[in-house]
Amino acid sequence: MKLFYIFYNQERWDNWIKTLQEASFEPAEGEEVSEGEQMLFSFTEDITLSVLKIIRLYQNGRFTKEEATEKLDDVEIIVMTGLPEGELEDIIGSIQLSLLVLFTACRKYLEGGFDKDIKTLVKKGKGIDEENLEEALEVAANIGAAVVDGATCCAKYIKDNVENPTLFDEWLIEIETMSNAMKSLAKFDEEPGESS
Repeated sequence: MKLFYIFYNQERWDNWIKTLQEASFEPAEGEEVSEGEQMLFSFTEDITLSVLKIIRLYQNGRFTKEEATEKLDDVEIIVMTGLPEGELEDIIGSIQLSLLVLFTACRKYLEGGFDKDIKTLVKKGKGIDEENLEEALEVAANIGAAVVDGATCCAKYIKDNVENPTLFDEWLIEIETMSNAMKSLAKFDEEPGESS
């Protein structure tokens, strides 16, 4: 039996972009976080959950590795290609950059053979020069794959320099979102075919 579950589609992405374009990124008086920033968090969380549902169904034996990879590719094409014009361009660009770790970590998880020593990995990642993006992403993806596999990360590693986070810190923040998403999907499963 095949699953007919739509994980993420262009329409969903377009609707989010439209909503974000209408949102204000200036905090209201007495508020620390603007409406736009709150929406951005929900937007990122929505993508993260959609992607991790694919992984969850792979873990539940609903998808083969090939099927899960194919569905991952489908979502990645929507999320990672193209930028809206105007004020949102930089904002969405930086979101795409932080979501790199989501897709890379999921692929690494599906391939297997990743390192699970999170403390050592975080230390290594924080020591990598900002210029070595690929190396930093490789380390972050290992951490993400370990989290998808059930390891705990990364809240205690992100508190220090929130004022001026490096890209590696941004990736740790996304991995923390992934960690929370995996917990919320603990009971997620999609029955193929007819509902009984």
